[in-house]
Amino acid sequence: MGLVKSMAKEMMKEIGNKSREFYEFVLPPVDMQLDENKLTLLIDLPGFEKKDIKLSINGNVLSIQACKEISDKEENMICNQRPNIIDKKIRIPVDVKDEENAVSSAKFSHGVLTITIPVQKHGKDIKIE
Repeated sequence: MGLVKSMAKEMMKEIGNKSREFYEFVLPPVDMQLDENKLTLLIDLPGFEKKDIKLSINGNVLSIQACKEISDKEENMICNQRPNIIDKKIRIPVDVKDEENAVSSAKFSHGVLTITIPVQKHGKDIKIE
């Protein structure tokens, strides 16, 4: 019976690893809200800490990289689906002209990263008479 139990545990661990790899590919979920003067992105990064996350912007592409330390408890883990690494590129649907000042704020609280990007207005409003 010990052999069957050991094989089942190994199989569940492998399924968990494949599932985690899938989530690392598709995660994190991102919500975007466009207001008149700003774009707000809400990015779920549960299980990560502020020190684990690196952000960069290049043109209209926001890069999110997060990597957390793997604990010693992993040896006894039967199933682990939470991602350990996130490397995501997000196309921003607004023009970013000044990469130095592209993001007005980035806050991380309770596993949610909130990024605010000011929106640059294009053209001039035309008054209709």
